[in-house]
Amino acid sequence: MSDNKYPLAHYVNHNSALIFGCMSLGGGWSREPTSNADIQQAHTVIDAALDAGICLFDHADIYTHGKAEQVFGKVLQQRPQLREQISLQSKCGIRFADANTPQRYDFSSGWILQSVDNILSRLNIEQLDVLLLHRPDPLMQPEEVAAAFAQLQQAGKVKHFGVSNMQQHQMALLQDALATPLVANQLELSLSHLAWLDEGTTAGCSGEPGVNFGSGTIEYCRRNKVQLQAWGSLSQGLFSGKDVTDAAANIRVTADLVAQLAAEYQVSKEAIVLAWLMRHPANIQPVIGTTNIQRINACTQATRVQLSREHWYALYLAARGRALP
Repeated sequence: MSDNKYPLAHYVNHNSALIFGCMSLGGGWSREPTSNADIQQAHTVIDAALDAGICLFDHADIYTHGKAEQVFGKVLQQRPQLREQISLQSKCGIRFADANTPQRYDFSSGWILQSVDNILSRLNIEQLDVLLLHRPDPLMQPEEVAAAFAQLQQAGKVKHFGVSNMQQHQMALLQDALATPLVANQLELSLSHLAWLDEGTTAGCSGEPGVNFGSGTIEYCRRNKVQLQAWGSLSQGLFSGKDVTDAAANIRVTADLVAQLAAEYQVSKEAIVLAWLMRHPANIQPVIGTTNIQRINACTQATRVQLSREHWYALYLAARGRALP
């Protein structure tokens, strides 16, 4: 796999241009137990993803209060041969508020180790391909995290580690303490969330708004062969089907342009939205989370599209709603 353009392919067993995000599995964010219908939905969605060439599945311990992992684990229990066909990653570190404690992020060694044991139990597996730290914990002690990672790797519970929603300085601080490379960073990257692009193209320019994105993070990941994964990649359907009649002008213009390019490239609108991300030289892997089979297939058409430089910039400018400086 050394010639694959996606850095994560060097570490997991399968190449996958897209990632299937499992946040919508498990029957929703209620405390109701999972049902046979939820398990059947997981079977159907997993098969559709595999048929479309998607073999990397993204979880988090909090998704639908753990039920997303539970139903996925039931599928693997019923069809253990699937484990050889897929790669699995999950995330930990977010803790919800309860009667006695506030919402918090927790990278303590004890919580990481406990979280992984629970993830493995729910997924009905012995080893996780990739564990991501979900959101930066201001109280993180890099050496403590490194000790937890080493223990998990030595025990054969996790192959590789990464982060989510971290900027480059946080990653570098953590990496300095680790004996193993961080292999992925999952960030909000999309046509409707442009801070990751604007911070590099408009920095220091008068009249440009400030951006909420860690400067140099994209470049850090490229230099260190950290796979960039894009959550929110479809902008919740904003440009590929959602009614934007009353939306801001730049949203309406972008949606019209997406439809125009979809017709020109003879692919779905979802494919154009994702192909715009995938055209970036950082080789971004979009995470898609739809459980609609037709939409899964529409998304995978993105692998057939190579947007021209002009079309890529046209979409960027339309979404920005203003000219570049």
